[in-house]
Amino acid sequence: MVMAALSASADKPWDNGRLRVSDNQRFLQFENGKPFFWQGETAWLMPERLNRDEVSFYLQTCREAEYNMVQVQVLNDVPSFNIYGQQGWPDGRKVAGDYGYWEHLDYIIDEAERNGIYVGMVCIWGGLVKAGLLDEAQAKVYGTFLANRYKDRPNIVWIIGGDIQGDVKREVWETLATTIKQIDGNHLMTFHPRGRYTSAHWWSKAPWLDFHTFQSGHRRYGQRKGDKDYPIPDNTEEDNWMYVDSTWAYRPIKPVLDDEPIYEGIPQGLHDADEPLWQACDVRRYAYWSVFAGSCGHTYGHSAIMQFYKEGYPPAYHNKITWVEALRAPGFHQMKYLSRLMLAFPYFERVPDQSIILDNGTQYDRLIATRGEDYLLVYDYTSRDMHLDLRKISGERKDVWWMDAETGNLTYLGQYENKTYVFRPHKTKTAIEDGVLIAVDATKEYLTRTQTSIIP
Repeated sequence: MVMAALSASADKPWDNGRLRVSDNQRFLQFENGKPFFWQGETAWLMPERLNRDEVSFYLQTCREAEYNMVQVQVLNDVPSFNIYGQQGWPDGRKVAGDYGYWEHLDYIIDEAERNGIYVGMVCIWGGLVKAGLLDEAQAKVYGTFLANRYKDRPNIVWIIGGDIQGDVKREVWETLATTIKQIDGNHLMTFHPRGRYTSAHWWSKAPWLDFHTFQSGHRRYGQRKGDKDYPIPDNTEEDNWMYVDSTWAYRPIKPVLDDEPIYEGIPQGLHDADEPLWQACDVRRYAYWSVFAGSCGHTYGHSAIMQFYKEGYPPAYHNKITWVEALRAPGFHQMKYLSRLMLAFPYFERVPDQSIILDNGTQYDRLIATRGEDYLLVYDYTSRDMHLDLRKISGERKDVWWMDAETGNLTYLGQYENKTYVFRPHKTKTAIEDGVLIAVDATKEYLTRTQTSIIP
């Protein structure tokens, strides 16, 4: 099955029914059984910084790039101010004017719906709760307001937390989540944790949490920066694949995804302007590593877009380009190749399987593999030799392709017997040339031998 690009007038995803967790508890799907691959875009400050025309332009661009989810901070301060000078309070009050803060958020959700896009609603950023700007009583009022206002919208996913540990003001998060869930049983809910944590660390048994997220963070290997409570081993900072395993170590198993990996165009480690910027190849690596490890989707981010930087606002994290310029960033347009790839094959049977790889490396040289019953995929970041066992899937013979992760281009490599092989990618440039080795039972027709792109 291949996912078709949506137009504003096409059938919308929710025409397939509400989102729910798959029967095997590892993926998301619609009520009619069709898979939902979360292809998210990070739009934290859209409610505060974009006007109506800019909202429409941004969401149309996201649709054209095949994103089906944008994540926003509903409140970035107490009160929050939008571009029209209107205030947003946790009790939903209106200060002045007919078109207030919440009407502008309504407009954002309406425009996202028109474009076939879900809105991940981070109700209030974690630092505000930590600072005492929302207590339990206020969380109940706020949760009641939000749930009643948006419970009937088809394109909402609730995100509790916001870059924070779940044991910081835990009672406030619990109150906010349960209040919304008691009123709105139609929409999925998760929790966005602080960097280098999974939501399962605090909420593995929370009945209101439908799926987990983790934030793999923005630091490179060895970039510890003196954290005292680092929850991962040294020199694993970029190994975001490991969070899927650590999340599934908790019970019950729930779907999981990387909700905040490195952002394209942001300094490595965030805070030092002299550090190199994360590039498109880096965001691709994080996406494929996470999804091949078992994630139910992935969220992309760009430094300029997540803050919607433009003239008149102070830039964060040493950003130097506008959000409109960043919409042309290569990584922004390359995420669709991953979602197209995942939806080209039987979806719910897919499992991570490192036993396919007979000679693996570490860090950047680490290959990662996933497979179904009759297909396997191996992501190779450094174009290193791949010693692979094709016997892990069905079929006496296997058709094999190479997909360029930068372009989505497919190259048919031929038909191979049911045994082990060493595949040697041939680099055509000195820069990173990452891609996916695809092997399929030759009796199946998920791809054609003459197909030259993962987007037919």
